[in-house]
Amino acid sequence: MDRYIFPAVFEPGEKKGYCVTFPDLPGCITEGNTLEEALQMAKEALELHLYGMEEDGDAIPAPTPPEEIGVQKGAFITLIEAWMPFIRDVMASRAIKKTLTIPKWLNDLAEERQVNFSQILQTALKNYLGIAEAGKPYDYKKS
Repeated sequence: MDRYIFPAVFEPGEKKGYCVTFPDLPGCITEGNTLEEALQMAKEALELHLYGMEEDGDAIPAPTPPEEIGVQKGAFITLIEAWMPFIRDVMASRAIKKTLTIPKWLNDLAEERQVNFSQILQTALKNYLGIAEAGKPYDYKKS
């Protein structure tokens, strides 16, 4: 699914801010010092939690209707939306660190010529894998 909307429970902190939990998603919890920050953090937490569930092949539960969720005095419920195509693209394009081994003489020559190792490796991998569109993540799960 591309779009999810889950209810989030906002509970005021003891001194300031809010703790945010998602009743349908155990372990998806965040906080913010202000309501605005808590809303932003809730959206990010939901997106990353759902992305992780998708990557792990976990079933994503149906959201509980907000009117069926009880909250403590002072807490409130709001709906948080996650648009997953954007998140999937961001996560697919994030940089990851790879450790590799090359002969010293090749490293020395490349450094002497100020080679950008990351760029060369990316270009070589795209050529090797037959990826023609620059800048578009390759969907390895469909091949």
